[in-house]
Amino acid sequence: MALILVADDEADLEILIKQKFRQKIREQQYEFIFAVNGKDALTKISEHPEIDMVLSDINMPEMDGLTLLSKLSESNPLIKSVIVSAYGDMDNIRTAMNRGAFDFITKPINFEDLEVTMDKTIKHIIQIRETLKAIKENNILKMYVDETVLNFMGSREFESSLVANETVEATVAFIDICSFTSISESEPADFVVTLLNQYFDVMAKEIIAHGGYIDKFIGDAIMAVFRSEAHLNMAIEACLAVRKEIEKLPALSKQVAFMPKISIGINSGEMISGNIGSASLRRLDYTVIGDTVNIAQRLQSNAKEGQIIITEATYKKIKESFNCKKVGEVKLKNKTKEVVIYEVLG
Repeated sequence: MALILVADDEADLEILIKQKFRQKIREQQYEFIFAVNGKDALTKISEHPEIDMVLSDINMPEMDGLTLLSKLSESNPLIKSVIVSAYGDMDNIRTAMNRGAFDFITKPINFEDLEVTMDKTIKHIIQIRETLKAIKENNILKMYVDETVLNFMGSREFESSLVANETVEATVAFIDICSFTSISESEPADFVVTLLNQYFDVMAKEIIAHGGYIDKFIGDAIMAVFRSEAHLNMAIEACLAVRKEIEKLPALSKQVAFMPKISIGINSGEMISGNIGSASLRRLDYTVIGDTVNIAQRLQSNAKEGQIIITEATYKKIKESFNCKKVGEVKLKNKTKEVVIYEVLG
């Protein structure tokens, strides 16, 4: 059920809305709360934080609708507002939109149009809430978290879960697009960014489909994390699928003969998960750090085009499930001994 606040100083509007939407009220699709001005609306919102949307007039005593919009965008960014006003000139519409209004309807009210607009707004709100729910449930979108995002959540329990640091068992994969720098140095910026995003989209779909999430994008590389029960196997399956999909992509054109290839490093083990960054700058990444992560990145730097590289320790864990071949010993940064690496073939 959608909880809707109506802010308007016209006393008969409350009666009209209850009459026009009596069926949806009876079916518990809508519930309305009424306020006589912007100040009263803010009080009602503080009393009912579960309010989904606001229908607001512009011209009201004590606090007008445009001021109310500014207050809402600062303190309640998840609440969507629709202006319902007789002041339908372009200046008022532009001001309302600039202050965060989702839509604008003029008086006298066409209630069919109002209902369509309300349904559209509520669908948008549901999409936002489902996105936030995905963040909480499976970490798919935990790529960038700062204080502003935490305020969006509206849940102390969720906020606590985000700021909590923990040691976890997981698998990290670094996936790099080989030789992409040559494209970025020779082609227009818009072309480079659009192309890179297309490649990332192909990779992200396979990672998410195999139970992982994108921790971050690093230049022309992706850092993906897998934390489910069978995280190592799922990570390798995801990387095999990413390689297969990338290899299906055609060359850009006859003029630009770039064929996308990737190199991958995978490592599994214990790592620290938490909000890392600068609190004073309000830039915190919900990410994983530690030696396990560092090794995964260095394995990727040793991988050639099309290779998926793992350590011998990882190979021993998955050799019954995947076809691998020994590459040899390599020197990894900050490691005193050489490390034996293997390539995952399929």
